[in-house]
Amino acid sequence: MSGVIGLSEFIRRLQAVSAAYTRIPNEIAALAVKFSKERFRDQSWIDGRREPWAPRASRRAGGQRRSQTLLVDSGRLKRSIRKISATPNRVIIGTDVPYAQIHNEGFKGPVRQRVRSHTRALTKFGITSRRQLKRSTAIVFGRVKTGETTVRAYNRTIQQDIPARPFIGSSAILDQQLITHIQNRFQEALNI
Repeated sequence: MSGVIGLSEFIRRLQAVSAAYTRIPNEIAALAVKFSKERFRDQSWIDGRREPWAPRASRRAGGQRRSQTLLVDSGRLKRSIRKISATPNRVIIGTDVPYAQIHNEGFKGPVRQRVRSHTRALTKFGITSRRQLKRSTAIVFGRVKTGETTVRAYNRTIQQDIPARPFIGSSAILDQQLITHIQNRFQEALNI
């Protein structure tokens, strides 16, 4: 009679392990997404040790009202990180934001930009700011708007230097968290 009880116990534990096996990929994906979103809050990457992101070159315009947090303006990039697929063999998280890879890996090189046609205000001197005047000029600058001029659309090439600020990728700390989570789930399933 004790052999039948042992068999039913074995089947129950086997079913618990099977259920854990099917749940684990989605749980792993959720942990990886959480880890990536935490990088935005901490403003650093963790792979064995904490590596802070490169600081902003200059403060953003807007003073106290505008956040100085790196890689967050509208929050689109951070919100876009999600599970792409989760199978027992592979878990993929990612984002569909076009500039995510550049911020994650960095970029240095020329970029060709298309500047749209726009209008520019003119003063009575034909200039728009005090900086456009030479120091030796004796003209008293007035901010009276006398008209507008249209600037035609044009192309320009600029040199970009965007530092790498990784938020998605392989991390020793994340790997350890995932291994611990998997071990705990299977341990719970076997101890039912």
